[in-house]
Amino acid sequence: QVQLVESGGGLVQPGGSLRLSCAASGSISSPKTMAWYRQAPGKERELVAVRTGGGSTDYADSVKGRFTISRDNVKNTLNLQMNSLKPEDTAIYYCNFKSLFDPSKNYWGQGTQVTVSS
Repeated sequence: QVQLVESGGGLVQPGGSLRLSCAASGSISSPKTMAWYRQAPGKERELVAVRTGGGSTDYADSVKGRFTISRDNVKNTLNLQMNSLKPEDTAIYYCNFKSLFDPSKNYWGQGTQVTVSS
């Protein structure tokens, strides 16, 4: 069983930065993906950034060049550095760990609110 707890959300002005962290207790054997999703009011949840166990990363077009996903193996956290934030980045951000071989091993955090507004 894996438990995920996000932190680091808040209110920031356009152009500002935030760093989200997802603390994981437990682990999933590889191959797996670790990802950040977000859900804005009235919209479906969307993938923001994903990192494989091997270290490959991919990003939604809307955040490329502004967001960076990273893994801290010592602290067992998944991080999302968000720069040049825009009002359209406002959403609840969720951490997700998923096994590529076992669909039952698909874990979500409770989410952290990010609001970009002047």
